[in-house]
Amino acid sequence: MKATDKHAVAIGAGILTAFDAIIDTRSPSEFAEDHLPGAVSCPVLDDQQRARVGTVYKQASPFDAKKLGAALVSKNIARHLEERFMAQPRGWRPLVYCWRGGKRSGAMTHVLREIGWDAKTLDGGYKAYRRWVVDELGALPAKFSLRVVHGATGCGKSRLLRALARAGAQVLDLEDLAAHRGSVLGTLPDRPQPSQKMFETMLRRELAALDPGRAVYVEGESRKIGQLQVPEALIETMRAAQCVVIEADLATRVALLMDEYRHFFAAPAALRAQLDCLAPLHGRERVGAWQGLAARGAWAELVERLLQEHYDPAYRSSAARNYARLGEAMVTRVEYSEDEAFAQLARELVAQGEAAVA
Repeated sequence: MKATDKHAVAIGAGILTAFDAIIDTRSPSEFAEDHLPGAVSCPVLDDQQRARVGTVYKQASPFDAKKLGAALVSKNIARHLEERFMAQPRGWRPLVYCWRGGKRSGAMTHVLREIGWDAKTLDGGYKAYRRWVVDELGALPAKFSLRVVHGATGCGKSRLLRALARAGAQVLDLEDLAAHRGSVLGTLPDRPQPSQKMFETMLRRELAALDPGRAVYVEGESRKIGQLQVPEALIETMRAAQCVVIEADLATRVALLMDEYRHFFAAPAALRAQLDCLAPLHGRERVGAWQGLAARGAWAELVERLLQEHYDPAYRSSAARNYARLGEAMVTRVEYSEDEAFAQLARELVAQGEAAVA
């Protein structure tokens, strides 16, 4: 059942806040991969039910599959009405969507409208929304004046971004959105990375909330953060942007990374497994030496060697090659690893006008 035009609305930034609720009628696995911001999951068929209907379609007949599907959809809509919608007032306006704006969202919208609510269906469904997100990510980055924060691993770039945000600057924290610190040891223990689609949904939302009239600080990243790809238009805008370089001495960098990597110290087997990924680049002998330090709990020595033997050479070979304006960057320095050092640095940058568009 395709929603009629008078009950369907086209995707656009305005509709994300124009309704009292956004209802996703797709299966839980589809919802988990990605969904419209603020949407609630109210599947008319769950994953097992969809598979069951599909099996009947193939092994029996389309007619039998439709009967089964209608029964299951009716039960699920009834349950959502009782558990989720019963307390809604007469003037409640929900937006309903499924994969293509077809049968699943159409069934839910039909029932809600028959009750008396002004329910609308998203024209084209999630598929249309996804095309819109991709288009937005191709256009939005060029609207902003970026300040790209660079520095060798362990200089505290992420801490500086957080301090800048607290100081009132605009910040786009890609590593936070990607749930990854961007290096071979960048996995976060309590936050799996989102899907690529969910990452892009969150990124579009963050970009849309920024003021193009003010500078935006962002960390200098490679094209990939963990398993996620930074959209091409954003990475190209970053690589042409003004740069700020943060420096710190080796002892400060070791202290900062000791804090960031402490979850690995409690799970040395996981750390050794991550270090194995570097064997093709550094050879088994060097990686074995690093793993030996991990086995002995020589954490400071391990971090220092990783900086000197892996991270620093990688940074030197990639940063200047990929960021054309790095040579003209403003250079600033953090003298110790405590948060106040980054708070002071952030205040200085804002006071010097680095948060204003040149």
